[in-house]
Amino acid sequence: MSLALDGCPALVLNADFRPLSYYPLSLWSWQESVKAVVSGRVNVVSVYSRMIHSPSWEMALPSVISLKEYIPSARRPAFTRFNVFLRDRFTCQYCGGSLPTHDLTFDHVVPRSRGGHTVWDNVVTACSPCNLRKGSRLPREAGMFPLVRPAQPSNHLLQDHGRAFPPNYLHESWRDFLYWDTELDPA
Repeated sequence: MSLALDGCPALVLNADFRPLSYYPLSLWSWQESVKAVVSGRVNVVSVYSRMIHSPSWEMALPSVISLKEYIPSARRPAFTRFNVFLRDRFTCQYCGGSLPTHDLTFDHVVPRSRGGHTVWDNVVTACSPCNLRKGSRLPREAGMFPLVRPAQPSNHLLQDHGRAFPPNYLHESWRDFLYWDTELDPA
């Protein structure tokens, strides 16, 4: 079975052989990975059975690459809607329902109209029905309290949560680099 080139992304590992990101998974298109190999910025760790050709050379398409220089992660994760959802595991913090990203909102625990700020420790993931039900009331007024007290996550926590949401497609050559805590099959 021949893979279309667009179906051959490369898993990108930092120089310590850990993915740059678990969610979204750090993947580069085949074109980006080939350019990085040719320019000498990465090491090829694993390859697809698919070959690419130019008039003067051929190479196996990289399936896993590692950066030659380590890129440290930011000290603190960016405060974004996506990172709030990831911190809260894509789960409404009022009813506990897990929903796809497009069905989630975020809620100010202390509403902005009551002096609340848009910061890590005042924003939680909420489904639309819960967000509407709570409205601009305080948790005690609405009788709705977050399941987990909101706080600023570490990069490690977000990466850990991201591992719980594998992408739809995982090439066999990626498995050794993605799930550090999976049980190994006995020989």
